[in-house]
Amino acid sequence: MAAMPAEASTTPYSSLTPDTVLDALESVALTPDGRLLALNSFENRVYQVGMDDGPPLVVKFYRPGRWPAAAIQEEHDFTLDLAGRELPVVAPLKLRDGATLHGHAGFLFAAYPRRGGRMPEFDSADTLEWMGRFIGRIHAVGALQAYRHRPTLDIASFGERSRDLILAGRWLPADLLPAWQSVVEQALEGVRHCYARAGKIAHLRLHGDCHAGNVLWTDEGPHFVDFDDSRMGPAVQDLWMLLSGDRASMTRQLSDVLAGYEDFAEFDRRELHLIEALRTLRLIHHAAWLARRWDDPAFPAAFPWFDTPHYWQERILELREQIALMQEEPLYV
Repeated sequence: MAAMPAEASTTPYSSLTPDTVLDALESVALTPDGRLLALNSFENRVYQVGMDDGPPLVVKFYRPGRWPAAAIQEEHDFTLDLAGRELPVVAPLKLRDGATLHGHAGFLFAAYPRRGGRMPEFDSADTLEWMGRFIGRIHAVGALQAYRHRPTLDIASFGERSRDLILAGRWLPADLLPAWQSVVEQALEGVRHCYARAGKIAHLRLHGDCHAGNVLWTDEGPHFVDFDDSRMGPAVQDLWMLLSGDRASMTRQLSDVLAGYEDFAEFDRRELHLIEALRTLRLIHHAAWLARRWDDPAFPAAFPWFDTPHYWQERILELREQIALMQEEPLYV
């Protein structure tokens, strides 16, 4: 099936050549030795770069047009604040004139120290409690002030606009369109009911995408990386992605996480109504993200199944499962 592009755009990284990367680093008085290793990243472009006078650095080139500079700087300032309070986050380096965000050849970029580690084992109670302690500390700082330039995780941006983008792009086969359109409307209504049951919930600065791939584990504990999706939202957004399995398993895992979290931050139990709602929003948003980025050559290569009927059949079944889960009582801890 041939889908129409979700939105008009160009290939934003076509001019990001190896020479451009090296020239960008030299523009901020760094001395790369010419060794470049592309790291796994789709939204931005990230490289490990060998340096003449020290260990390699990790350099992130931000997707043009995604975030305004002020929003990126807010994320940098948040992670620098966390690092200054001895929290294990990988913050950008201050380079030319003490700045962390730089521009070259039409790209905004930042350099980071390289940090090693392995994926955490979330089936361990000790690991989950350890994670909870650090997320609690991050949230205690995140609650001190609000973002001014970064968005809020809400039903409109993650759910309704994502739905509209998919429909406008004509991504679905004609025979699946009515089923998907019906199920996504039911799913969004379920999300609204979950938010209504939760009532007024406080929002704070979050990591925003706190899954296992954004945590590096060492013998000293976790390092949190990639705050690129940091935004305002409910605290539980940074907790629910640590949970997996059946209801009993998730209840045990959540209890372990909160045992550490509540040493440093209060957790409003009403937010438990939002776990499946936030999972539902993430599923809808992810499909829209693939549609939005489909004209980037990296996406068809990495996600060849996206533009197929089978993909949308799976999404319909997935959302039907979420509708049922959102009707159940929330986890209780």
